[in-house]
Amino acid sequence: MLTSLTNSKIGIIGLGYVGLPLAVAFAEKFQTVGYDIDSKRVDELQKGSDRTLEINENELKNVIVKTTIELEHKNKGLVVTDAIMPVSSCNIFIVTVPTPTDKHNRPVLTPMLKASEMIGKILKKGDVVIYESTVYPGVTEDECVPVLEKISGLKFNVDFFAGYSPERINPGDKEHTVTKILKVTSGSTPEIADYVDELYRSVIVAGTHKASSIKVAEAAKVIENSQRDINIAFVNELSKIFNLLEIDTHEVLAAAGTKWNFLPFKPGLVGGHCIGVDPFYLAQKAQEMGYHPEIILAGRRLNDSMGKHVATEVIKLMMRKNLKVIDSKVLILGFTFKEDCPDVRNTRVIDIFNELKSFDIEVDVYDPWADAKEVKHEYGVDILNGENGPDLEDYSAVILAVAHKEFKQLLIQKSENQVVYDVKGILEKSKVDARL
Repeated sequence: MLTSLTNSKIGIIGLGYVGLPLAVAFAEKFQTVGYDIDSKRVDELQKGSDRTLEINENELKNVIVKTTIELEHKNKGLVVTDAIMPVSSCNIFIVTVPTPTDKHNRPVLTPMLKASEMIGKILKKGDVVIYESTVYPGVTEDECVPVLEKISGLKFNVDFFAGYSPERINPGDKEHTVTKILKVTSGSTPEIADYVDELYRSVIVAGTHKASSIKVAEAAKVIENSQRDINIAFVNELSKIFNLLEIDTHEVLAAAGTKWNFLPFKPGLVGGHCIGVDPFYLAQKAQEMGYHPEIILAGRRLNDSMGKHVATEVIKLMMRKNLKVIDSKVLILGFTFKEDCPDVRNTRVIDIFNELKSFDIEVDVYDPWADAKEVKHEYGVDILNGENGPDLEDYSAVILAVAHKEFKQLLIQKSENQVVYDVKGILEKSKVDARL
């Protein structure tokens, strides 16, 4: 078993929004190998380019080394690879793969199990496997560890050990980066818990919180985003109610926010790979235990209804202005799941798009941040994403769906011939027909 950090060599499995920033942080102090199955992604990173925009070129080039031999000589740095052999020299494996849901909102553990199978092939006595992917309580020890044991032939907590330290990455946030967010840690034995905590404390300047068990750490992570989901669902429901009462929701929230303990949540579309997904993991485990979670699933249903709600409200506004609906042209500004970020995973803007299309409306989407090829592959939608956007006057309605900084500069103004709907509430009230 590892007794100190000095002989730790880190292997990061998965180099996406979570894995890459973590790999860079560790590479500044440890020999680190980053592994990803996407060879194109690996090639880009080796050249200093991160398509997620989480790490800039200079940061990457400062830590990237070309070979494991060079890594051994430098005693720190990052080798990125799509081959298993360079990873086999590591003794700490950190799994940062996605944990999505299927079309029925059931958890998909396949990426974690496949990563565990790969690690199992190279696992050695004394190694530690740490999972960061968001899961329901029990996945690490009940689902992943048995795979590690079966493939490696080693015995858990005798020959190898496990830990769980949930990721807390906020894509696009350049202030709350990986090392500046307090990290929850845990281990499969008290000694390993201490080691995992010390390991993360060596790179996380914000500090750590050592949980009493792996299951506690798993549960802590999954409720973080479930709590946010429920709070956003509450204000989304308020926005529907206040719309019927012809009251501006943002003005109500501003007034209520003058109380010191009022929580500052705003209505909006809830997508992405965390808030829109994680509650289903907790709900799944609860149902397996015979309990049907009322509030968690109610929040999910309400938040998933907001895209259709926005489209319906826009169509109502068009009809009130006697604008043609069928065969009209509508522009959606933004497609990513959040502002100033290229991430399109689980974006709920697609719900607005699909609902409008069901009325035989011609819908254009403009997003300078999104990758057009990725959007086409994942959603079958052709988007506009050049530096210069479309002419706003060509559309009967404009929907500001994502608060990209570029959109705040656009000269958008409601008129008798055009509806302007502001999902994010970033435009002046006088310039829009309605805000969510």
